[in-house]
Amino acid sequence: MKKMTLPIRFGIVTSAVLIAYFLILSLIGKHTNVFYSLFNGVITGFGIYETIKYTKLRQGKGFSYGNGFTAGVTTGFIATLLFTIFFALYATELDGSFLDRLSSVWAKDYRNFEGIVFFTVAIMGFATSLVLTLSFMQLFKTSNNSKK
Repeated sequence: MKKMTLPIRFGIVTSAVLIAYFLILSLIGKHTNVFYSLFNGVITGFGIYETIKYTKLRQGKGFSYGNGFTAGVTTGFIATLLFTIFFALYATELDGSFLDRLSSVWAKDYRNFEGIVFFTVAIMGFATSLVLTLSFMQLFKTSNNSKK
């Protein structure tokens, strides 16, 4: 469990930054524009990158691709899970008209729009986490190429 404390902490901090960004967008009335959610990838990417970097620093020569990959994916998945829970609470409890405004712009014909939105937020976060972790591990992995 000690190996997972760093990714869990970074996942919680990353989700807090994602939530803060969403709330700032809601204050200025831009939270229904999905194009602003592209910056969520930057926030998540920074959290994953820092987790892998600190995992490599902490483990030194014992760092492996699997350790870095696990740390990055754990961070991204925790951040995504916590943000999705917040998003669901926000959309259903804090701002009851949010989904109505969102559906009037993006999905006029869907009957169960609420479930589709929450599923999409989660899948986008999980996919982003996986792709970014795989990308960043290319920077952190040790090379097997030796120069003679």
